[in-house]
Amino acid sequence: MLLRFRTANVRSLRDEQELSFVVPPGEESDVARTVELSDGKQLQVYPLLGIFGANASGKSNVIFALKKMREAVLSSYGEWTSYQGIPREVFALDPKAEAESSFYEADFVLGDGVRWTYGFELGAQRVEAEWLHAYPKGRRQVWFDRDATREKVFDFPGDRVQDRALLARMTRADALLLSRAANDNHQQLTRIFDWFKQNLWDITPETEIAQREAFTARKLLDERSRERIEELLRIADLGISGAEVEQRPGQAPSVRLLHSGGNDGAVPLDWKRESFGTRSWFALIGPLLLALDEGAVLLIDELDASLHPRFAAEVVRLFQAPWANTRGAQLVFTSHDPSLLSMPRGGRQLEPGQVWLTEKDRAGATEIYPLSDVEPGEEEDLTDSYLAGAFGGVPKMAAGQIGRKLLASRTGEAERS
Repeated sequence: MLLRFRTANVRSLRDEQELSFVVPPGEESDVARTVELSDGKQLQVYPLLGIFGANASGKSNVIFALKKMREAVLSSYGEWTSYQGIPREVFALDPKAEAESSFYEADFVLGDGVRWTYGFELGAQRVEAEWLHAYPKGRRQVWFDRDATREKVFDFPGDRVQDRALLARMTRADALLLSRAANDNHQQLTRIFDWFKQNLWDITPETEIAQREAFTARKLLDERSRERIEELLRIADLGISGAEVEQRPGQAPSVRLLHSGGNDGAVPLDWKRESFGTRSWFALIGPLLLALDEGAVLLIDELDASLHPRFAAEVVRLFQAPWANTRGAQLVFTSHDPSLLSMPRGGRQLEPGQVWLTEKDRAGATEIYPLSDVEPGEEEDLTDSYLAGAFGGVPKMAAGQIGRKLLASRTGEAERS
């Protein structure tokens, strides 16, 4: 499970920012999962986090940074080359940022309960730093430490890592040692590489919808998956009672959803006649179920962009419910929709520690912070207070301000003419 993620100098994330799944000390949670660590201690970890904020406040850049860390681990050895430089998107509003490194670090727990910290800093042409720490008995073990400014770039304290000399010699200056090790199936380090390969899956509901529709359609061919997909279609109250799927050789499966048709029973509807909302929900179901089955960390940017709030709320419930999320899957999503903070009939859908807000300072840099830092009242309606601007993370604009500005500009133009 992912515990924390830190990053700096990535798009609008100028200074170091942290996103944490760990329940803050002293707080109680009804939805957190208990993670048993190898040292006998326990951690309370949220199954999902929602990132809210005004347009252009940097919400999507948090997802971007998580995705870029995964891409770097998977791609640095095979795709980065010294003559092309390292692909980065640094903070664009400060000329000094280009000369500074981009920072990424993740804390996570593997299946054996051991907590790991892996991170790196990327310059324009080389990896400036890289490190891997383990906590098998609660105390930090440094597995390797890399610093491009030292004469001896790689250090392996405790001689825990096998084939150290070979790894140090064969790792390019512009590639991550973890990527290089996994390319050779390094017995110890490949499992760390595999965590990134099996997690931080990125989904944007409005893009790649055709591929995700085809993926969900293929899942319909499996009887067990079919039952779950049809159940989720029914739960969404789309008037759908089931689905027909046909697999022809050499083609993607074709799907027709069965709609309730009164006295005539279920009526299959041609796929092209389905609404965009229905198709978006269908396309999302396959990846959702895969993440839940694999216990993966899923990233969804703009969860509400092409989904009705009811669908978005259903995604939240799937990850929150222990009966649906049995393998410790986690979700990070961004949203504009404050209705996700509260239940339709009262109560909170997300706890304050699960709600993260983004705001930009005067220099255009994004700050991200949990709602729990604001300490809302126990009975406070989070949706109402959020919309009122009590927590930040909303546009600094009075009601009707845009209209008044337009009217003033038209009046000025008329007077000048």
